[in-house]
Amino acid sequence: MIFKSPLRRAVLLRRYKRFLADVQLEDGTETTVHVPNPGAMLGLTTPGSPVWLSRSPDPKRKLPLTLELIEADGGLVGVNTMNPNRIAEAAIATGAVPELTGYAGLAREVRYDVDSRIDLLLTDQERAPAYIEIKNVHFLRRPELVEFPDCRTTRGVKHLGALERVVEAGGRAVMLFVIQRMDGKAFTTADDIDPRYGPALRAAAAAGVEVLCYACHLTPEQIRLDRRLPWLPEGRHDA
Repeated sequence: MIFKSPLRRAVLLRRYKRFLADVQLEDGTETTVHVPNPGAMLGLTTPGSPVWLSRSPDPKRKLPLTLELIEADGGLVGVNTMNPNRIAEAAIATGAVPELTGYAGLAREVRYDVDSRIDLLLTDQERAPAYIEIKNVHFLRRPELVEFPDCRTTRGVKHLGALERVVEAGGRAVMLFVIQRMDGKAFTTADDIDPRYGPALRAAAAAGVEVLCYACHLTPEQIRLDRRLPWLPEGRHDA
């Protein structure tokens, strides 16, 4: 995924109300920017952290600047939760996800199950459709171990149940974790933060839902899927 225009560097002053942050631009101007991330962003809100912003071409937007990247733990971390779907779609289209190659069609936000929309649906006449749910990951407490979620996610648990029902009906279901940072070597669930999600993911995997975890390579110019990481199913229980 290539950013449509050059990102603007700034310094984080504070993040608040989940979707807002105050930053200081390089010319000294302070302004409020949009933060497209409903999570806690644990470890990523330290005042003084360098950040990178995109500018919307829409003149009607109240907040034209969007927080895209933040520097943490010595590297860049993507915090825009709207980007993983785009990153995954681009990677699948170029064959960068070997597990998801060979499908003729790709559709976005397709209705399925009771009242859900699947992030990506891959179709082909020669095989069962592949329903792909995508989650953004950027949480790291221990070196090299990335975790999800960083807050309780009832919606995430619901999605896992829907994927299980896809498998029961004869389809292919994939839970794809897009890790928007470069310093992870393994992925696990933060069971101490959300006691429901980790068990639900393990139950879904046991029922036939495929779990894929891919780290990204990030620069202020683009973000792309880089390599697959192992999933450690036991989960993280300590604080």
